Amino acid sequence: MQAALATAYGGPDVIRIAEVPTPSPKKNEVLIRIHASAVNAADWRLRRADPWFVRLVFGPFKPRRAILGVVFAGEVVQAGADVTKYKKGDRLFGWTSIMGLGGHAEYIALKENGAFARMPDALSYTDAAAIPFGFGTARHFLHKAKVDKGLRVLIYGASGAVGSAAVQLAHVMGAEVTGVCSTRNVELVRSLGATEVLDYTKDDLSAQRDHFDVVFETVGKLPFKDSLTLVKPQGTIITGSEMPAQMLTRAFAGKSGKQVTVISGTAVESAADMQLLADLWQRQEIRPVIDSTFPLARIQEAHALAESGRKVGNVVITLR
Repeated sequence: MQAALATAYGGPDVIRIAEVPTPSPKKNEVLIRIHASAVNAADWRLRRADPWFVRLVFGPFKPRRAILGVVFAGEVVQAGADVTKYKKGDRLFGWTSIMGLGGHAEYIALKENGAFARMPDALSYTDAAAIPFGFGTARHFLHKAKVDKGLRVLIYGASGAVGSAAVQLAHVMGAEVTGVCSTRNVELVRSLGATEVLDYTKDDLSAQRDHFDVVFETVGKLPFKDSLTLVKPQGTIITGSEMPAQMLTRAFAGKSGKQVTVISGTAVESAADMQLLADLWQRQEIRPVIDSTFPLARIQEAHALAESGRKVGNVVITLR
């Protein structure tokens, strides 16, 4: 099979397309023909070994797992002898798992109890591949923050993969959503369900002092002290893309005497969440935002765009 391999840490140019053996499914696994995947923050950060401790987990000198890709959308072509949940021909989408990777290849073998679910019949593989990372991450953090009807929620980075998903999910949860983005994406964010959209290039965020029940920082660009200014006392700050350096800065700076809850860490992947997202898509309550679609052969370009900070929504890779 063809796969995109990152056999060294570095820029997009370390990735090459190569022929590798097609995996054989174990008794409790399904073999999936991947039709689409995506290049997300997890992928380009692992490829760059950013932050540095990535090397402690994935290899000190070069990646132990050369095939990146944490999400997929594809079709079961073979089921192991003990598999009961899925059968040949089932269309599935979800996570490959952060530790397992492997989504940037034509085939992948996954345990049947993995963090994926059946796709709605009308959902395309391209759109399906754009759902798990952004919506799965946003769902995890918004659920932990207990977002509910009537709460005022600020989404910073509202046009990104996680941000565009968070706007939609918070709206579905009944929150009053304010999105923050650049000028060119104001109308997009409004169309996703934001009651108000602030343009960070023009609007004074400090005028929103103590205004929000929840502040969800999705891109790692809003200083924690600014989040503290925006959130109400007893409110919640979600640092959904916080890096270790930012975490240390926040820990030493403290909360300036303000009583707030801080939620950070990484999202937990689950099949139940994928099923929930499939149902929401089926009811037309969410829609993935896609910036660009690239064939596997142009995956270097996809990585460059994904880490540029200029994409809107998701960068999708097609494999058929």
